[in-house]
Amino acid sequence: MSSSSDVRSPSLTGTRLTLHGAALGRPGAPVLDEVHLDVAPGEILTVVGSSGCGKSTLLRTLAGLLPPLSGEITQNGRPLTAPSAERALVFQEDALLPWRTLLANVELPLAVKGLPRAERRIRAEAWLERVGLAEHARRRPHGVSGGQRQRAQLARALAPGPRAILMDEPFGALDAQTRAGMQDLLVEVLHGTGATVVFVTHDVDEALFLGDRVALLGAGRLIAVRDVPRPRERAAHDDPARIALRREVLTSLGS
Repeated sequence: MSSSSDVRSPSLTGTRLTLHGAALGRPGAPVLDEVHLDVAPGEILTVVGSSGCGKSTLLRTLAGLLPPLSGEITQNGRPLTAPSAERALVFQEDALLPWRTLLANVELPLAVKGLPRAERRIRAEAWLERVGLAEHARRRPHGVSGGQRQRAQLARALAPGPRAILMDEPFGALDAQTRAGMQDLLVEVLHGTGATVVFVTHDVDEALFLGDRVALLGAGRLIAVRDVPRPRERAAHDDPARIALRREVLTSLGS
């Protein structure tokens, strides 16, 4: 089996995702209006807001699944008009194919890219090792836990080397301990990939732990984007700047 260093294979840097005065939603049912947002290459932007405020709509628009109703969406300055392998979308439901092993699930997007069988096997095994699933590679999704399925989904998303990863409450169904472990794992495995991440969550503490910046949505608009104080440590929750930001986020959510 390859060492975990082999998984940093594609020559990737993060990509810039920008919304210029965009209205988002479906025709006749706008959800967000006049959104101006610039996601820098390689940053983790977390997005929080109350239910129905447009978090998932924003993510699907950035994925190219929903065209903007007005305004413009760009990737590195070029119009973003359709889905692309450069932008991976990760859902709360793991969406693994139940009849395929974890290894075969991770290999699938590499096969779609046309990689030779031997190369995709090496890369998939290396990613499963990196997320702690090497010994479960030949098991099917029903034979592992929910947290392990999410680890496999993360490996599948990262294996092809996307330039952006769009995550829609991926840890929302996990228990608190497993969720914290997945947050730590996400930060660890993203290190060195250079990928841009937009991470939607309803959990304020998760948003402040993971995000380099946090975007606040509400009342049909983007309320604010705030820098998150660093370092990224769980023990830093007593930092005055973090306490003030947490209070602002909770206020924006009406909590």
